[in-house]
Amino acid sequence: MIKPDIRQEIMRRLDATEREHGVKVVLAVESGSRAWGFASPNSDYDVRFVYVRPKEWYLSVDLESKRDVIEYEITDDIDLNGWDVRKALQLFRNSNPAFVEWITSPITYIDNGGFAQACRGLLGSIYSPEKGIYHYRSMAKTNYRGYLRGDPVPLKKYFYVLRPLLAVRWLEQYGQAAPIEFGKLLAVLDDSEILADIYSLLERKKVAREKELGPPIGSLNRFIEAELERLEGYAPAVSPVRGGIELLNGVFRSAIENTY
Repeated sequence: MIKPDIRQEIMRRLDATEREHGVKVVLAVESGSRAWGFASPNSDYDVRFVYVRPKEWYLSVDLESKRDVIEYEITDDIDLNGWDVRKALQLFRNSNPAFVEWITSPITYIDNGGFAQACRGLLGSIYSPEKGIYHYRSMAKTNYRGYLRGDPVPLKKYFYVLRPLLAVRWLEQYGQAAPIEFGKLLAVLDDSEILADIYSLLERKKVAREKELGPPIGSLNRFIEAELERLEGYAPAVSPVRGGIELLNGVFRSAIENTY
């Protein structure tokens, strides 16, 4: 899925990050359209990582004021940035959708120390489907209103609306984190016309430039509008309050102890 020369360059940059910042990367994945399954030929490589610092860094009076992200400018289509493990787990506690997608990404560059596996094992205890539904509903609404109500429209934006809408359906049906891969999400659709138009658009996107414009696709617009209307006043059933802070503390301590 990732060309060998690109993967080699990404690994080189991750290694340089460790040396430059004095950290150890425990997880590095692809998080954007390439992982979702609808990349264009010139799509960026959205590399996201979780890193761990030596134990002494966390035993600090001024810990809360320390920078807990590492970010770089996009260079040669590679977008590289990451979170400190403590920040990542704090966000996980709040069902942060980005982090959940990182630990379930199908494209992995680094997976050391069992960190991602431990987090995936806690999804059932930590992740809130209700928060996921609200997040994906908001994402779909924002992207639809921002990009798909004109003529012409940026065709790739259909996937940035359809993916969150299908993720909502997945959460409604299964009550667990939706898969990151767009192809797997299509399992919640049973409308043959919609599916045919989606597959046609997927094939087109595989060879199209990232910013290609085209006329609106009527069937997809109608489906999107109907789903957004259905979800406008939607109030999901409230599941039991989730905690798990001690479980997350265990993952945090293990990541530090097993990395250094």
